[in-house]
Amino acid sequence: MSTNRVTPVHLALSICILGLLFLSACSAPAPAYYAEKEAGNMEAPVSLPAAPERTTIDLVSGGQAEGRVFDSGETTTQAVERLVIKNAQLSIVVDEPPTSMDRISRMADEMGGFVVSAQMYQTTLESGAQVPRASITIRVPAEKLNDALARIKQESDQDPLSENISSQDVTSEYTDLQSRLRNLQNTEAQLTKIMESATKTEDVLSVYSQLAQVREQIEVIQGQIKYYEQSAAMSAISVDLIANEAVQPLTIGGWQPVGVAKDAVQALINTLKFLANAFIWIVIFLVPVLVVFYLIFTLPVSLLWRAWRRRRARAKQAKQNDTASAPIDLQPPQA
Repeated sequence: MSTNRVTPVHLALSICILGLLFLSACSAPAPAYYAEKEAGNMEAPVSLPAAPERTTIDLVSGGQAEGRVFDSGETTTQAVERLVIKNAQLSIVVDEPPTSMDRISRMADEMGGFVVSAQMYQTTLESGAQVPRASITIRVPAEKLNDALARIKQESDQDPLSENISSQDVTSEYTDLQSRLRNLQNTEAQLTKIMESATKTEDVLSVYSQLAQVREQIEVIQGQIKYYEQSAAMSAISVDLIANEAVQPLTIGGWQPVGVAKDAVQALINTLKFLANAFIWIVIFLVPVLVVFYLIFTLPVSLLWRAWRRRRARAKQAKQNDTASAPIDLQPPQA
């Protein structure tokens, strides 16, 4: 007859498994990290200082972001450095898209950045002519984003067709990932000690399986942290380079139908605008004025006129009645 005994190894292993299940439920991979990893945008690593070894939780006090740091039972307060991802999208008109793309690429290298992607292709205009068009995406240090945008705009003598600068504060997500990473690293250290002290093969295999899962999660979170750090340190700029010929108006024998159509549309808008303004003036100004004029002048005069006509009609009727009721003398006149 055999009996099941609960050894310290089994007890410690059970505790670690429960902790691992809890961490697995809390550590979901960042979709943006995998999307950019598949796109090949994470090929150029950026060297950054190591993350702090203490847990930081965002607080807000008096309008200033602060962090409460917990380390070995001691509590202190220090300012939290925000982690903000800034990106930009730009569409400009240039004379030669290939030449401008080369200059933008060299500018990225000079600023300590790199080219993420570059594409050159041909577009066909309505006239049948083919003109080049290019698009390029670069990454530059975040502190040089404005300088890079200014230099890119110098490639064109016109205002940008479109410009968009976006910012994303990922401080909370970054701090949460660091906290999860430390918890997983502590679990890894505990599982390593348990495996070293285990004597049975089945115990060693079970602990090794859990240890492999923990290490896999550690690698995933480290990748997410690295993605946030690189994205915050290096801003992405996507530039669409359009040839000057592609935005020129259509001309047929000196006649520009586009300009005529534009004038016609503008005339239609002006007419509709005039009618709308006239309607607003009639409803808001003229109608109330007419109502007040009618109540003050027209209505009293109309009532007096109707009263006078009724009085006159009654007087005329009374006169007719008196004439009808007078006696008629039928005697012939005397000679």
